[in-house]
Amino acid sequence: MKRFFDIFMSLIALVVFGIPLLVVAVFVKLTSRGPALYWSDRIGKNNTIFKMPKFRTMRVDTPAVATHLLDDPDRFLTPVGNFLRKSSLDEIPQLFSILKGDMSIVGPRPALFNQDDLVSLRTERGVHVLTPGLTGWAQINGRDELPIPVKVDFDEYYLQNRSFLLDLKIILMTVYNVVKSDGVSH
Repeated sequence: MKRFFDIFMSLIALVVFGIPLLVVAVFVKLTSRGPALYWSDRIGKNNTIFKMPKFRTMRVDTPAVATHLLDDPDRFLTPVGNFLRKSSLDEIPQLFSILKGDMSIVGPRPALFNQDDLVSLRTERGVHVLTPGLTGWAQINGRDELPIPVKVDFDEYYLQNRSFLLDLKIILMTVYNVVKSDGVSH
């Protein structure tokens, strides 16, 4: 049921966001050097690595680390990068990862390949068995502001309580938070 829902909702979202996808891609290309999409190595279900697309919000010479680990992340942002992040438009290409099956609409956000502390703690708590999501319980409860142990607590809560109704609640709260730009620190 969850996989069918993911495919159905992703197809609808791609139709709805088709024109904005093209417009954002053009703006990224026109305002900075490099490709419109950034393919990030991420940790998927059972700790497998997959390539996750996002609209590129950082310059091409940015180190491949979590944004919060950069000394001054703002200096690496492209001219439209801050807007794309605050509006979460940079995440739309992940709908293709959902269609492919690497991601789900709801699940723990996929860790970067080099976030060993997050991957280790999720594995210890059994969260690694979940398909990562475009949004998740941790995202609606703090997003970028959460320390890793707290984020994993939320991920574990989702693992133990996941249901279609919880997924719907997370999706609705995500839309609300995106509109308000809640929890986006960079």
